[in-house]
Amino acid sequence: MKKGLIFIISAILLIGTLAGCSGEESVQAEKTKDGKVIVDFWSFWGSETRRPIIEKIIEDFNNSQDEVFVKHTYLPWGDIWTKNLASVAAGNPADVIINDINSVAQRAENAQSEDLSKYIDESFKNQFYPHLWETVMYGDKPYAVPFNTDTRLLFYNKDAFKEAGLDPEKPPATWAELEEYAAKLDIKDGDRYERVGFYPLWGSIGAASWMTSADGGKGFIQDGELYINTPKKQEALQWLLGWKERLGEKTVQSFEAEFGSEQSNPFIAGKVAMWVDIGTFYTQIRDYGEDMNFGVAPIPAFEKGSGNWSDGGGFVAEIPKGAKHPEEAMKFIKYLTGPEAQKYWAMKNYDNVANKEAAEAVVNELKGDDKYVYEASVKNLDQTQLFPVPVKYPDYQNRINPHIDSVLLGKTKPEKALAKAEKDVEKLKRK
Repeated sequence: MKKGLIFIISAILLIGTLAGCSGEESVQAEKTKDGKVIVDFWSFWGSETRRPIIEKIIEDFNNSQDEVFVKHTYLPWGDIWTKNLASVAAGNPADVIINDINSVAQRAENAQSEDLSKYIDESFKNQFYPHLWETVMYGDKPYAVPFNTDTRLLFYNKDAFKEAGLDPEKPPATWAELEEYAAKLDIKDGDRYERVGFYPLWGSIGAASWMTSADGGKGFIQDGELYINTPKKQEALQWLLGWKERLGEKTVQSFEAEFGSEQSNPFIAGKVAMWVDIGTFYTQIRDYGEDMNFGVAPIPAFEKGSGNWSDGGGFVAEIPKGAKHPEEAMKFIKYLTGPEAQKYWAMKNYDNVANKEAAEAVVNELKGDDKYVYEASVKNLDQTQLFPVPVKYPDYQNRINPHIDSVLLGKTKPEKALAKAEKDVEKLKRK
């Protein structure tokens, strides 16, 4: 009884503290001198690259009409979402916030975001990629608008392919070919690797992605059903272990110890011949690769015809619950996610934007390698899946990941680990 009381008191104090902190970010019902309603927009885009781009979009919107003035508030990554929840609890949130695409339903379920259905018609909805629009729906109503996304591609070194006797215009299409090519691309000096052909857990990809690919594109939870402990996902984990056994733990660790970004990236430095990453990785190759001769392709399929599956993430524009100016906020969101602003964002960042018209316009305008990579990433969205966190299984990933790690560390067999993972996730289910 005592413990329960302490927990309740602690929770009340925490909410009070958050509410107090959020008062510093209080959004005032203000207007500009010329009568425009001030909309407070929160984002985490504060870098030298992205801040000028988002602020140019805001400036263009402010100059395009005489009813709304958007004020940009930058908050650091991580802090922005903590402060958002605190401000919602205190009743003084921002008017618009950039938030995670895969957790929209969680915030809708917890009454932390506004239902946008009265502002959205079919023609507006049809501007966006369907798989992105699905993520913003909760109970048949939209609670956000997609802003951007990503997808993963196989980047490969064409000069290394030529050296190894491989056709640089024919990247590996299946897992079996991936293994075959990697072995030919390896360069060894005795027992030491000077170049590794490929290692599936380097780059912007994890074990879960390979498990999904092996299982015909099925994630861990599909339509409310669990697909964690499946034969194909077990097989994928065993396959990943095989790569580590082939290279050796020492090689994997020594290469990882040298990993860095930009010109010290192992793919750009020529130490790894094939590498999986998101499309914007190209900008590092462009800026630091000294005219590197590279190619891009879909991630190889588990087997011929099983699909070149990739997983993706991204961000949405959302109106927090209790925002004081929802109508004006929505006007800005429609501009932010419309063709003009989305095209500008994509041209400057090479991001996969959510607006289809904008993405196609960018493909048509870019040239050379810029066009080559961006077009490939746009095309790859057809086989890219997002996995929104199911309301009935909150935090399921944190229940699965330790079991996968245990397998990759050689502590547990795949079938045993995934059986335990599935049981742990079952316990999470909300009635």
